[in-house]
Amino acid sequence: MILKTENNEPIHCCAMLKDISNRTDLMLLMKTFYAKALKDDVIQHYFNEIVQLNMEKHLPVIVDFWESVLFETPVYKGNAVAVHQHLHELAPFTKAHFNQWLLLFNQTTDQLFSGNMAKKIKQRAQSIATIILLKTI
Repeated sequence: MILKTENNEPIHCCAMLKDISNRTDLMLLMKTFYAKALKDDVIQHYFNEIVQLNMEKHLPVIVDFWESVLFETPVYKGNAVAVHQHLHELAPFTKAHFNQWLLLFNQTTDQLFSGNMAKKIKQRAQSIATIILLKTI
């Protein structure tokens, strides 16, 4: 597999990946992650069947969420736990769903970014997944 930059240029084996530094980076991360998640055998049904996710509407919201988490800006106004509790009522989550979500999230982050913020977003993803798992299962 050849990794490519946002401009579709190949990333060579020894190229240093940049760190997550702004909203544009988060948008790239989320677009790339959801491209995988929407096709994943374990979790895609939540996005494609249960909620029939509208990516045009969802991407700005999820980027707001991660911008708030990562950069501590107050742009996200929702309640992620409540959203996932509702999803769990529609189609119960299992630990395997959370494990797969985290695997895809971490792989995507590592594919695109390296550095302190990349490490921080993966740590926060683990914490958030744990909280939501405890509140839903």
